[in-house]
Amino acid sequence: MKTIIITDSCSDLPLEYVNNNHLHVLGLSVFFKGKEFQDDLGKTLTNKDFYEGVRSGDMPSTSQINVQTYLDTFRDYVLKDTSIIYLGLSSGLSGSLNSSYVARESLLEEYPNADITIIDTKSVSLGLGLIVYYANEMLKKGAVKQDIIDWVENNKLKVNHWFTVDDLNHLKRGGRVSSTAATIGTLLNIKPILQVDDEGHLIPTLKAKGRKKSLRALVDIFKERAINPKDQVVFISHGDSEADALLVKEMILTETSATNFMINPIGPVIGSHSGPGTIALFFIGEKR
Repeated sequence: MKTIIITDSCSDLPLEYVNNNHLHVLGLSVFFKGKEFQDDLGKTLTNKDFYEGVRSGDMPSTSQINVQTYLDTFRDYVLKDTSIIYLGLSSGLSGSLNSSYVARESLLEEYPNADITIIDTKSVSLGLGLIVYYANEMLKKGAVKQDIIDWVENNKLKVNHWFTVDDLNHLKRGGRVSSTAATIGTLLNIKPILQVDDEGHLIPTLKAKGRKKSLRALVDIFKERAINPKDQVVFISHGDSEADALLVKEMILTETSATNFMINPIGPVIGSHSGPGTIALFFIGEKR
């Protein structure tokens, strides 16, 4: 039986990579400038237009994938006698995954032999993208479905997620920092360093004084925590801040044995909560 890998748009993978590898990506929704857009990796609402709008004061909101979308997508592959691996956005950040479980249970009543595996990756942005990337590489090399599932389950909590943001007000809107902390942090030019924990929640961990030191902190964390840098792909996503993403890449290239990178913008769904200027670094460590 053929296997298909499905993920969602919060994986923030490059559109070219998705198209070249025939991945199926389901889009969450973003409400922006009075319109609803499906997050289709920048085809309809470009990342540049989105971040320019946010910088000018347009505040977006987001919506998860509904049960019907999962039903329609899963059913299509079940009818094609295709085995499904759905690698979903962390349940600690969105209710989308719960909708996928509801859809699977409904389809199993209709098609008892349907082969649908849903994995809560506890990951987001290119952290989720990293897991999809390695799962897809295994699939291309002929790995059987169970081996791919086992790899994901055994490694997902080794995928380090480290973020820094440029504007604390976006974290304040999402309840990640208090109004007081956002105000004081802005006045003192404090940049938080956040991570995604084992439950898939985004939590503040460290603080740095100024942008340069916050980027430096990401590199130092990589140097301390990454295992076998030369043997893994380092993933960097950014909120329309490519120059800083490239600076982080250059520091890692210079100071470690890492050579392989994937860099891509943070899409509008995650970007609605993190804001312009966010830099996020993802890699495999011994643990998160």
